Amino acid sequence: MSDLNIGVLGAGVIGLTTAYELKNKFRNANIDVISDRFNDKTTSHVAAGLFRPGTSFSGPTVEITRQWINDSYHYWDNIWNTPEASTAGVTQVSGYIFTSQYPHMVKNEYIEKLLPIYRRATEEELKLCPGTWKYGCFFTTVLTQCSYYLPWITSKLQREGVHIISQKIESFSQIDKKYDIILNCTGLGAKFLCNDNKLVPMRGQVLKVKAPWIKTFFYGDYDTYIIPGIDCVTLGGCRQYDSYNLEVNKYDRLSIKERCESLVPSLRGAELIAERVGLRPHRDVVRVEKEIQVINGRKLKIVHNYGHGGYGVTTAPGTSLYAVQLATELLSGNSKL
Repeated sequence: MSDLNIGVLGAGVIGLTTAYELKNKFRNANIDVISDRFNDKTTSHVAAGLFRPGTSFSGPTVEITRQWINDSYHYWDNIWNTPEASTAGVTQVSGYIFTSQYPHMVKNEYIEKLLPIYRRATEEELKLCPGTWKYGCFFTTVLTQCSYYLPWITSKLQREGVHIISQKIESFSQIDKKYDIILNCTGLGAKFLCNDNKLVPMRGQVLKVKAPWIKTFFYGDYDTYIIPGIDCVTLGGCRQYDSYNLEVNKYDRLSIKERCESLVPSLRGAELIAERVGLRPHRDVVRVEKEIQVINGRKLKIVHNYGHGGYGVTTAPGTSLYAVQLATELLSGNSKL
């Protein structure tokens, strides 16, 4: 079993969490994480990281989707309940979703019974923020700030003997080392690596501000959100389908600022720390499946784990566990196991 060689492509939250679960499953395997982007160069780094899977998030079946979401919540919640929580960037936070006209926005069957608290907002709570809010909900959840989590999980992997390799992979044929299996966690890069036309970028832009008085998250209409993290507050947002623009757009900035300050007026005095743009890898359905390709005359076993859209941080642990399960199935006939 010590001769088992596993390659993980991608070092965002999906790739690193997958590598972690692989190491837990195959303790003596040789595991390499291969990527050309790490930490603040990843899309994961842009995300606010609030555990709130959208109702549109979709795996191959409702049952599998629910399993991914449940497993993910328990993974993050377990970290939050350890002394390493602050180092790992995992915390607990509560807040509201308000809407002036869309009652479905405040319902979410995936998490209503999973989270410790999920209830309708009271009439008094609907008046907390300026606006004509008709519907609302309050819930308590976990948040993972990847500027902490990615270095933390990388350090854990390296202590376990996992190798981190800086290399850009644009084709499976570029992989020189003979791996027994490859886990493909390349996010949007899988569009070109796998020639996957179902995978499209969903551009997002956020502002990171210093507002330590904000302890509660708020969501409003039109993709407006205010999410307090470990050391900053994330203001958003936008979802621009099939946009590859990684530059900060001043009009998006003005729109985000105006919407968030209207929702929580005290933000007008907040200091701007950073502006970030990320391209969410959106795919319907999220691709977590096994495949065998013939590359350079030899069979290459691959498990894909990509296409999470705006829910990569939220659902990374669940899809990673599922990907490891698929990898185990692919390797089940391997004498090295």
